[in-house]
Amino acid sequence: MTRDALKTLFHPFATGTLALPGAGERYLFLGAEAGHRPPEGFAAAIDAVQPLRPLYRALEAARVPAQPVAGGEDYDGALVLLNKHKGENENRIAEALRRVRTGGLIVIAGGKEDGVQSLRKRLDQLGLSGDSMPKYHGLAVWFARPEDASAAIAKLAAKPVRVAGRFTAAPGMFSHDRIDEGSELLATRIPEDFRGHAADFGAGWGYLSVMLGGRAPEAKGVDLFEAHYEALEAARENMAENCPNVPARYYWMDLASETPRDHYDLIVMNPPFHEGHAADHGLGAAMIRAAAKALKVGGRLLMVANRGLPYEPVLKEAFKESGEVCRNARFKVLWGRR
Repeated sequence: MTRDALKTLFHPFATGTLALPGAGERYLFLGAEAGHRPPEGFAAAIDAVQPLRPLYRALEAARVPAQPVAGGEDYDGALVLLNKHKGENENRIAEALRRVRTGGLIVIAGGKEDGVQSLRKRLDQLGLSGDSMPKYHGLAVWFARPEDASAAIAKLAAKPVRVAGRFTAAPGMFSHDRIDEGSELLATRIPEDFRGHAADFGAGWGYLSVMLGGRAPEAKGVDLFEAHYEALEAARENMAENCPNVPARYYWMDLASETPRDHYDLIVMNPPFHEGHAADHGLGAAMIRAAAKALKVGGRLLMVANRGLPYEPVLKEAFKESGEVCRNARFKVLWGRR
């Protein structure tokens, strides 16, 4: 189903409120998603950027050329599709300001849940005032790229965050400004005598992998799987800083639909369930099944979850043995053995 915000983004062009870009022009599309084509007559070449693997793969399936990170400069315009992460949205606008030529058009769209109204006020405060158009329960906002955008870029661009004095993360990543309490609980249960091959499913910026490397220094190696490209790059940096002697490999992968090629003695994970569907544990269930397939016979899964999420039946179905390691007021650590 097409997100309303995606339709909102192209509506000013479809109505003729904004002139349709012509052939030979280049537009950068940050936060690009598949499902809604530009209106007829929109002739500019579009360079789509999407760091989240499932949405990137949907673009590929729709035959839309895409990259996980932006590149190039002197674009004639930019499209920015908002999401629920304020810091990531502001960083994408800063990216558009960096890469669009002076006078080029920057169009932004999102819904109430994306914070588009507050973002519009912030743009006004930064001198990036323009016009807007409501449609499809959302708002499209646009302005021309000013000649000097350095001050706005400095205020909008995401600043790296140091977590606990030893990790680097950034807005848009899960728990980007603190160690997640569930992951912290799981880390205390990583076996110190582990000597096999491990994987971190949904590695984020790498906290669990770093903890595994520290608690089990004789591990043969750890493979990090993460769907958010920029989080995976942060994990690479955090592993290099904290566990430089632990062999590690990095995979930008959607574990709900892509299968790891190797098999492991141990998988640790804090499965996401909070990307827009906090009450839905379907993604976590899919990752449990993926872990069961990726473990060697006798291999073990260690995972953490909110206490109220019903993962136990999925574990019982996917594993030969399963159970609970521990719990506290908010979280539980579960295990499964293949």
